[in-house]
Amino acid sequence: MTHKASSLALPEPPALLGTKGWIFFLAAFITVCAVVPVLNLWVPKDSLFHMSDYAVALVGKIMCYAICALAMDLIWGYTGILSLGHGLFFALGGYVMGMYLMRQIGTDGNYKSKLPDFMVFLDWKTLPWHWTFSDSLLATLLLIVLVPGVLAWVFGYFAFRSRIKGVYFSIITQALTFAAMLLFFRNETGFGGNNGFTDFKRILDLPIATPAMRMTLFVLTGWALLMSFLLARWLVQSKFGRVLQAIRDAESRVMFSGYSPLPYKLTIWVISAVMCGIAGALYVPQVGIINPSEMSPANSIEMAVWAAVGGRASLIGPILGAFVVNGMKSWLTVTAPEFWLYFLGALFIGVTLYMPHGIMGAFKKKTDDVEDRA
Repeated sequence: MTHKASSLALPEPPALLGTKGWIFFLAAFITVCAVVPVLNLWVPKDSLFHMSDYAVALVGKIMCYAICALAMDLIWGYTGILSLGHGLFFALGGYVMGMYLMRQIGTDGNYKSKLPDFMVFLDWKTLPWHWTFSDSLLATLLLIVLVPGVLAWVFGYFAFRSRIKGVYFSIITQALTFAAMLLFFRNETGFGGNNGFTDFKRILDLPIATPAMRMTLFVLTGWALLMSFLLARWLVQSKFGRVLQAIRDAESRVMFSGYSPLPYKLTIWVISAVMCGIAGALYVPQVGIINPSEMSPANSIEMAVWAAVGGRASLIGPILGAFVVNGMKSWLTVTAPEFWLYFLGALFIGVTLYMPHGIMGAFKKKTDDVEDRA
């Protein structure tokens, strides 16, 4: 007697993006790679359609922030871990790039020395050991990933292994960032003290202040944001992402199901830290400065605000939140600088009370209501 083997058909994995999603992605790609360069470099300055250098720098900076907001969404929105220390990883990536840019100055500094000006001022004779590979772009690119990644792995391993969670984890990450900020303020650490790094002149021996280099950095930042979005989308739609969301909703049930939360939490924690490090490295040459104030706990809190305002666990939401909040910040700090922090606090409270799922949540609810009435 033969028995016919029965097989259980597994559901097809979801598409990375739907048709509309790919259309929007392609439109964003064309805008970053073609539309903005044309509007800035080829459209005359007196034209209505000209995009000014200030606007290019502002959008480039906000795109770096959007990468951080996306990283925050992965760890907070999809895993339920609120970090108030991601500003540290952002700053570390920025400092690694800043060290390379300082070495690129060469003998063009105020003291005409191969050492950075602040080291000459402090009467240092040689570079510190941690500046050993700072003259190599390849080593710099590796360290941009390794420095925040290794620190995140070490911290996350002991924190998650000890099952620290909730507000206690948030406080510890904030304390870590504050301690690092105090360390970098000290001149003897070799990071420029409270002034940090500035006066960058070249990258790859090419002038950094030219329109072509500025646009190259803008396009690279846009690519990084788009690739980060695709990576995040792939992660959250995979089995790995479903386990992360299960950990967020009921970690104890995940453990009873035979899964260990530690490797999942640690992996997404490191990925989000590396994303922030890359964002910081792209931020520094566009802004032209990096100092310990980037590690201020307030900066890490702002990242959480971007994710909350845009809508957690939506990927698009945090990107939108970064643009909305920082666009308002850019306008308010010029027109009414004394009211900016009050506005930020009111915005966060208002979103928490009246739009708990952020802008994307409110938009989705409105869309669902329209479809129900139809």
